[in-house]
Amino acid sequence: MNAAERSSAEEIVRSKYGQLSESMHERLRRHWAASEAEALGYGGIAVVSRATGIAPSTIGEAHREADDADKLLVGARSRRAGGGRPRHEVAHPTLLPLLKQLVDPATRGDPGSALRWTSKSTRALASELWAAHHLWVGDKTIARLLRQLGYSLQSPKKTVEGKQHVDRNAQFEHINKKAMDCIARGLPFLSVDTKKKELVGNFKNAGQEWQDIPELVDVHDFPSDAVGKAIPYGVLDVADNSAFVNVGIDHDTPVFAVASIAAWWHRMGAARYPGARDIFITADAGGSNGYRARMWKFELQRLADRIGVTFHVSHFPPGTSKWNKIEHRLFSFISMNWRGRPLRSYETVVKLIGGTTTSAGLVVRAALDRRAYPIGKKVTPKELRELSITTDAFHGDWNYSIHPRLA
Repeated sequence: MNAAERSSAEEIVRSKYGQLSESMHERLRRHWAASEAEALGYGGIAVVSRATGIAPSTIGEAHREADDADKLLVGARSRRAGGGRPRHEVAHPTLLPLLKQLVDPATRGDPGSALRWTSKSTRALASELWAAHHLWVGDKTIARLLRQLGYSLQSPKKTVEGKQHVDRNAQFEHINKKAMDCIARGLPFLSVDTKKKELVGNFKNAGQEWQDIPELVDVHDFPSDAVGKAIPYGVLDVADNSAFVNVGIDHDTPVFAVASIAAWWHRMGAARYPGARDIFITADAGGSNGYRARMWKFELQRLADRIGVTFHVSHFPPGTSKWNKIEHRLFSFISMNWRGRPLRSYETVVKLIGGTTTSAGLVVRAALDRRAYPIGKKVTPKELRELSITTDAFHGDWNYSIHPRLA
């Protein structure tokens, strides 16, 4: 073929290959290329190679394979066994041990390790393998090898509660026994706590929600740009699966905590439990309703005097607040309900809390409390002595009852 004929033949082959290559597997492509080269005659292999990018040696190999009819059967291997580039771990037997050494928890604190204070991403591991051992491996290969070694992407898991109190489990059993007794007798069983404070304003709220366009919020969450802060104090009626959330705007104090319980009683509790003379409350060990807070007990005493009810209080041991039922039966669902929505106003906060429901039939009512609750209020020793408190035989500091005093 002269130059013009070769150029024309090359264009024809290139056009054919462009139309057929996507529908052919590797074996069929090389046999097709060999067939085209044979049809072109002398110089055909070079023409087809330039048009398709298939190596001349591969086209020549296909000529030899064509003599064996079995190679053309559907389902036969595209490559001979062992063909192709060997995997990195096969070509470099030391790769897996070196990679394991880099990510091994026992060695990651080694002062000599370049990755001691860096994130062990696949790219960082690849760079360290090259810098320390001159082994170049791509980040995707690193990810495959890590999975092969039994590693996976992990995040820290909250399981360590610190030093546990010796009576931790006994207190759980004590609370459970009292709770079951209250439910059996039809008495109110309340779980109370303060949810995380939220900045109110045009700020980003974590989570996603189905919308046609995203909500536009401020770039920075500066407290100075906020309308204020919302302090949701929740009162969960465990047996009734209902709750009242008092949204404060000032401070989370014991006075605010008891005012929230009082609001639950007047808005929901009194109608649900007419004639009740006992209320069982479970609360955390610290915060505005902590067992060491004198003002908490003083305000509960005042409320008991007003409504004529005895409050039986049990606190969870220190460091175990996550076991408080209100955390996973109310607060978690509130967070899910307002995920991805900016809390631009107090009205938004109250409506989103009040709109929280679950498949189990949770009913939530919420209200905004604009009253001031100044911090620093003290209970005098005389006022403390006048409280009508009886303590349980087991851990009287965690378990006690506050009785109404006669006028």
